Amino acid sequence: MRTDYLIIGAGPAGIFTALELLRKGTKKKITIVEKGQPVEKRHCPKDKTGHCMNCKPYCHITTGFSGAGAFSDGKLSLSYEVGGDLPDLIGAELTQQLIDYTDQIYLEFGADTKVEGVSNPEQVKEIRKRAIQAGLKLVDCPIRHLGTEKAQDLYLSIERHLLDKGVELLFGWACEDLLMEGGRCAGAILRKGDETVEYRASETVVAAGRRGADWLERVCAEHGVAHQPGTVDIGVRVEVRSEVMEFVNEVLYESKLIGYPHPFKNKVRIFCQNPGGFVSQENYDNGLAVVNGHSFKGKKSENTNLAILCSHNFTIPFNQPIAYAQKVGELTNMLGDGHILVQRYGDILDGKRTWEKELSRSNVRPTLPDAVAGDITAAMPYRAMVSILGFIQAVDQVVPGFAAPETLLYSPELKFYSNKVRMDTDFNTSVPGLHCLGDASGWTRGLMMASVMGVLMGRKLADKEEK
Repeated sequence: MRTDYLIIGAGPAGIFTALELLRKGTKKKITIVEKGQPVEKRHCPKDKTGHCMNCKPYCHITTGFSGAGAFSDGKLSLSYEVGGDLPDLIGAELTQQLIDYTDQIYLEFGADTKVEGVSNPEQVKEIRKRAIQAGLKLVDCPIRHLGTEKAQDLYLSIERHLLDKGVELLFGWACEDLLMEGGRCAGAILRKGDETVEYRASETVVAAGRRGADWLERVCAEHGVAHQPGTVDIGVRVEVRSEVMEFVNEVLYESKLIGYPHPFKNKVRIFCQNPGGFVSQENYDNGLAVVNGHSFKGKKSENTNLAILCSHNFTIPFNQPIAYAQKVGELTNMLGDGHILVQRYGDILDGKRTWEKELSRSNVRPTLPDAVAGDITAAMPYRAMVSILGFIQAVDQVVPGFAAPETLLYSPELKFYSNKVRMDTDFNTSVPGLHCLGDASGWTRGLMMASVMGVLMGRKLADKEEK
């Protein structure tokens, strides 16, 4: 099997690589390989059963066309300051230009024209003043909210557009390994059930997403692709009544606060805030259950949920940050008998576990009904737990009531994007013919920045054609 451009992964980075190649007028063959299903066939059975069915071979929420994006809350961060380290590689000015360009493509395919967080500058100043007093930094970031159900419609339109333009989409095929010949990447080995094929390509783009980060780390080690251990985020999903978050929800939609709490001064931040949202569960290939959050356009809960993530940067001799985070998740899953754990903030301070009957009496009712009440501190690393608790206390000065005794903390919330592949500004790795994009590459975090990386990759490949 042969193609010109082989793209591994149909998440935002892979999709926008293909889109930009088409917009640049390429006549070469583009093939996208995705181990999940097309958008129209991605259905989570939990909507009907009320609990996670641990779908095999892959979770429909995290795999398939558009990756986790089609089942996330679908927020596009419109500032270069949010979404990873890509500006360090290509520069802040170019990154912002690409965000503006990519945002227009999303609008063409049906994104909501409303931008959150820009209509009340005086109120933003008030929130920033509170943040400064609490020792936190508020990052200005306009947000375009797609909504979970609207994101699926939008990505379905993109999927059909790619098919109409002749892009080959191979669903249900997993990338087993990369093909190496004479020190160059010559394609990939693909697997579907018991069938294995070699797919050769002039250029191979790996855009495996957050879910593929550990796989890419192994591939880089096996084939000598230069990389370095990067950041891994370990945290919790916090859920409060929306009345507590009402002011920041209306003014900012997402309160991107960053702090460095004592005594460890690890970076701790708010990520993926969902007003009126729902806490959800995602399952990884190794059986790991992690917590996430969604927000719909048409369906709202009484609560707001958000992630609080503590960043860990490891140094010599340790070089397995993804495995470290997975072990934390596995231990938490063990305590919850395979389920997500939830605990009240007040119970953590009191040094006791949370019981189901206590949750039923609270103002904050869990939106993840099959979460198990327990003790997340029995599995969370001390450094991360202390940092998160200190951060919650600081946020309470910005949002009074955030650190209420009945505030819910779900665990584990883990972000796997720690394998940072070394690349030049043309996204060339140390292996000719191989490029790595998106969250799996370690350079981006989130929909917009991964999409931007794909756009620039498409341009670089198109420019190479012209030469």
